Amino acid sequence: MTDASASNTPEYTVSELSNALKRTVEQAYDHVRVRGELGRVTIAKSGHVYLDMKDEKAVIDAVMWKGVAAHLNFRPEEGLEVIAEGRLSTFPGRSKYQMIIERMEPAGEGALMALLEARKKALAAEGLFAPDRKQALPYLPRVIGVVTSPTGAVIRDILHRLEDRFPTHVLLWPVLVQGDKAAEQITRAIEGFNAITPGGPVPVPDLLIVARGGGSIEDLWCFNEESVVRAAAASRIPLISAVGHETDTTLIDYASDRRAPTPTGAAEIAVPVRRELAERISTTSARLMSALVRGLDRKAADLKSASRGLPSPKAMLNENAQKLDFIASRLNGAAQTGLERKRNRLQTAALQMRPAALRRDLALKGERFNQAGVRLDQAFRRELSDQERTLSGLGARLDSLSHKSVLKRGFALVKDENGALVRQGAALAAGQAVSLVFDDVERRAVIDGKPSVPAAAPSPTPPAKPKPAPKAKKRQANPDQGSLF
Repeated sequence: MTDASASNTPEYTVSELSNALKRTVEQAYDHVRVRGELGRVTIAKSGHVYLDMKDEKAVIDAVMWKGVAAHLNFRPEEGLEVIAEGRLSTFPGRSKYQMIIERMEPAGEGALMALLEARKKALAAEGLFAPDRKQALPYLPRVIGVVTSPTGAVIRDILHRLEDRFPTHVLLWPVLVQGDKAAEQITRAIEGFNAITPGGPVPVPDLLIVARGGGSIEDLWCFNEESVVRAAAASRIPLISAVGHETDTTLIDYASDRRAPTPTGAAEIAVPVRRELAERISTTSARLMSALVRGLDRKAADLKSASRGLPSPKAMLNENAQKLDFIASRLNGAAQTGLERKRNRLQTAALQMRPAALRRDLALKGERFNQAGVRLDQAFRRELSDQERTLSGLGARLDSLSHKSVLKRGFALVKDENGALVRQGAALAAGQAVSLVFDDVERRAVIDGKPSVPAAAPSPTPPAKPKPAPKAKKRQANPDQGSLF
């Protein structure tokens, strides 16, 4: 058995071995180009992208730092075939090797088309391409906003076509139309036009045109980015997309309100031809004037035809003048007759207003007044005498019905200690104090409780014959007067 201490093999720590492997791998594979299908794709909050590249036999872990990921012109998605360039390294903390990606692109046009189709389906499912979202274009926009490169032929073609058809105020928002930063600039341009405050120094466009010349699918890829498509769909200002040639189609074409085959075609869609518009206005004005003249002629003919059935104004005036003369003659006679009648009435009234006649009438009315006064005085005295007799009879009847007249005949009212009337003797107990109310005074008494002895009946005395009282209506006795003893 060999002694371990006698061996010449050097010893490594775990860290030394891991670092040695890291240097070896990085020196041997400092630049590699790998083609594969993306598996797991994770975008961390820091912006770094962690993913797997795989084929049917193996998987390689890969990482793309934030700065590299920000310059991608597409979004890494699972299942996409890509070509990545970078270097291999190891991660000592996990004993794993991984690829540090410094550049990545889809693997050919087929992969881009597959990515484009998948993105198109996803955005369409959100309703961004729905026809009911499309806005109507203004017929004659006063201000047109153009999003394109300021140095290309596109802006010159648009301005030239607008000048030929209908000169319009144009606002240019310069952007890149190709490259890593193009999508971000186009998005900001669309959102910027929509954010202009009405009434400010910069007018709000009535229409937007997003334009670019032709190119490959890679050149036009920025117009397929999700941010550009969403900005076009959310634009409150109607938007025309004019990207590439007539055969080129990008996702912004589906989100825009109108697609133009070329940038020049966008200018033709945006405004009408001024010359044709002027000719149409002139033709319409001539037709309107002709129709107006024909209508006036027709109305004049109708008026002339209708006037034939009307009577002659002169004959109508003569007839009315004759009626007026007849009425005037009758009016004069009636006025004379009325005046005579009023004069006769005035003379009769004047005769009646003479002093002698007035004195006779006044004496006659004075005598009638005196006679009426005498009759009134006699009637008043008779009525007063009748009322006195009636009042005396009612007073006598009231006295006869009063309990005081009964008390004068020797009866008394009995009240208990509380002042309540005692109606029955059985209600009184021995020793109970009571009040006896006589005709002239009230006295206190106490019940002794002994049975009463019937008193000797007094000799009958014929009662005095009461005077007859005048008849009166039957009156109900007052229950509050109490019992009489």
